[in-house]
Amino acid sequence: MRFVLIHGMWHGAWCWDRVIPELRARGHDALAIDLPGHGARWAERPQGLASRSECVTDVLRAGDVLVGHSAGGYDITIAADRAPEKVGHLIYVAAGVPLEGRTAGDSMYGVDDRDPATGEPIAMVRDPEVYRHVGQDEQGRSVWLDREGPRRQFYHDCDEATVDWAFARLTPGVDLFPEETLSMPRFWAAARPRSYILCTEDKTISPIRARLAAGRLGVEPIEMAASHSPFLSRPAELAELMIAAAS
Repeated sequence: MRFVLIHGMWHGAWCWDRVIPELRARGHDALAIDLPGHGARWAERPQGLASRSECVTDVLRAGDVLVGHSAGGYDITIAADRAPEKVGHLIYVAAGVPLEGRTAGDSMYGVDDRDPATGEPIAMVRDPEVYRHVGQDEQGRSVWLDREGPRRQFYHDCDEATVDWAFARLTPGVDLFPEETLSMPRFWAAARPRSYILCTEDKTISPIRARLAAGRLGVEPIEMAASHSPFLSRPAELAELMIAAAS
C-alpha cells in the first residue's frame, strides 16, 4: 500500500518524518506533502480549501491510502470528493470532518456538536489557557508566541528534544477560510472505506468531538493513548494502526 500523508495547521510534511520509516519498514510506501501556506510552502497564500486540495489530488494514484491529521481531515475529504476513483481508503488521525453544505467555520467550531450526556455544546479546546500563547503576524496569520503553547496543546507526551524540534519547524497558521461553504457530494456517494484514529489524550480535538466526527463518517473510532501528535510521540504504534485500518 502507499500512504499519502497530509498535515494539519501550523505543521508541514516534516511532522510525518518518524512515521514514514515505520511504514516502509513494514513493507509499505509513503509520501508526505506540504500544503500551500505550510512547511516549505509557507510563503504561499492559498485561495481556499477547495483550491488547495489540488496539490493532494495531483499526487494521488489509484488505490492510495489518504491520511489526514487535524485540519488535514478537511483536505483529504475535499480531495476524495474531487477524485474519488483514486482513493482506496481514508484515515482521519485526530482530525476534523467537514459538514456537508455548511461553512468550514461551522465544522471547525463544532456548531452541531453536543455532549451526548448533557446536551451542552462542546468547547473548542480542552485547555482554554492555550489561547494566551497565540498571536498574529503582520499578515494576520496565527502564530505561536512561545514554545509552551504548542507543548501543552500538541506535544505534551513528547520528550523535550522532540518539542524543541517540532516548535522550530512550525509556520504561521493559514486561515481555514471559515466562511467557505463546503459541499462534497461525491465523497459521500462514493462511500470509500474510511477509518478514524482517536487520541484519548488529545487536547485539541476532545474524545467526545472525535467520536462525533467518526460517527459522521459512519465508523467506530480506533483509540490510542496519545496526544494530538501521535506521529511524534508514538510513530510505530500509529503506523501499525494505520496499516491495520487500511488492510
